[in-house]
Formats: sequence, C-alpha cells, structure tokens
Amino acid sequence: MNETIGWIGLGNMGYPMARNLLKAGYALNVYNRTASKADGLVNEGATLANSIQELCSESDVVITMLSDDQAVKGVFLGEGGLLNSKATGKLFINMGTVSPKTSYELEEMSSAVGARFLEAPVSGSVKPAEDGALLILVGGEEDSFRAAQPLFEKLGKLSLWLGAVGAGSSAKLAINYFLALTLEGLAETVLFAKKNGIKAEDMLRIVNEGACGSAITKLKTSGIVAGSFPAAFALKHMAKDLRLAREQGVDFPLSQPLVDTYNKALEKGLGEKDVMAIITYLETSATE
Repeated sequence: MNETIGWIGLGNMGYPMARNLLKAGYALNVYNRTASKADGLVNEGATLANSIQELCSESDVVITMLSDDQAVKGVFLGEGGLLNSKATGKLFINMGTVSPKTSYELEEMSSAVGARFLEAPVSGSVKPAEDGALLILVGGEEDSFRAAQPLFEKLGKLSLWLGAVGAGSSAKLAINYFLALTLEGLAETVLFAKKNGIKAEDMLRIVNEGACGSAITKLKTSGIVAGSFPAAFALKHMAKDLRLAREQGVDFPLSQPLVDTYNKALEKGLGEKDVMAIITYLETSATE
C-alpha cells in the first residue's frame, strides 16, 4: 500500500469516504475549500494541502467528490486546478455525479496532460459511505479500473466497470431516476392513505411487509413517521440529477412531471433537506 491518495471534497459523502481510506492505512492528502472541514481527518493522520496543485504534486491518485459539474470543472480546469498541475502519470478519479459530457471532456483533457481519468459515481447515501458499503459505477479504461480497485474495495461493497467514460455517469443517472420515482411514489401512497383515514405508520408497514417493500422504503420510514428529514441525500442533488437525466435523454411519460415536482420542491426551500422531504412538498402543495 505505497500509493498516496489525494482527496478533494469533504462534504457529507466525501468526508466519511476519505476517512475510510485513512482507516485502511493509505497515506492521505486532503484539500477542501473550507479548510476547517478537514480538521478531524488531520487529527487522525491526514495531511492538509494548502492548494490543489500541492495536493496533486504530492499524490499518486487524486479523487474528487464534489456536488456538480461546475464544482468539478472548477477543480480540474480552474487556475491552479488539477490539469494545470504536475499531472503526468497521475490517476484522477471523479466520484461525484456529473453529466456524461463533462466526463468525456475531463478524460480528454486529462489524457492531453499525461494523466489517466476514471468516472466513478456512487449509489448510496451517508450511512453506506460511512460503512464502506457504496455501489461504485465506473467508466473509463479497464486497466485504470483494475488499478483503482483496491481503493474501491475500501469505499464500497461493489464496484462495477461498465465500459468507457460516460457509462458510469449514465448508470448513476438511471439509478437516481428510479430512486426519484420510488420516493415520490412512496410519498404519494402514504398521503393517499392518510387522506382516506389510514395512519402513515400503518401504510408504511403494509408497504414494507409486502412485495413493494425495499431497503429504501424501510430506510425512509422513520423520517416519514416523524416528519423529520435531515439530509442523507439532499433534495437539491436529486433535482440536479433529474435535470441531467433529462438532458441525457430520459423522455418517458412520468419523467417531466417528476422533474417538475422536484424542481417545485426546490423552489419551496426544501433543497437542503433529505430527498424524502418531497412528501412535505406534496402535502403542503395539496392544501394551497
């Protein structure tokens, strides 16, 4: 385990993921725009880099875990970014969710400076990130995937190489489209039942004990009953992913109403809450 890992992005997902690599014994350099977010990792043995260029210079593999295309492009392309650093021979892995188009561009530009690039967005929220139980959806050269597999084994329960760059991003958008449909369907089911005199906890038990129950319906049950939605996966990120899915060609009967509903929830100020807060929007909008 001689590789030094550079990690950029210490948000709700990035922090526990980086920590898992540190716990696994990797030498870890970290960089975050708000440096204080790295304090806990530094106390456990990580090294705080003063700049992206410094982190790149001192690392063999650089992993980014950022919120959207703009943030990722800023880290790669901005003044002092990864592609303006000593990039030759480095392996760059973007684990945030971006459009396939952005991944294509980053791969091409990484290759131009002598670096390799993988896209590896993850399926899962904060708890799987903490437990090293994410699903990692990889697009890029197979040799680069094989080189990164020991890292992925510390971050997830399964990493899948899906083909060339673009495949990982497309798979992530597809699974999040399914997640959005599932959670809105769950919300509508509970609200329909309540409207007809059925308690939310009773309807959720019917869902979870029957064929419709799944890990995600069970995971969201306590929050629905309590009416509390601290962000495991923020609603604003789902709205962004649905927009990207539409741009990528999702054009089914339910897709536009789904996008509209999440966008309206975002406009109502629910973006920082968990994606399951879609039920709050649906319930309040029905009474307006």
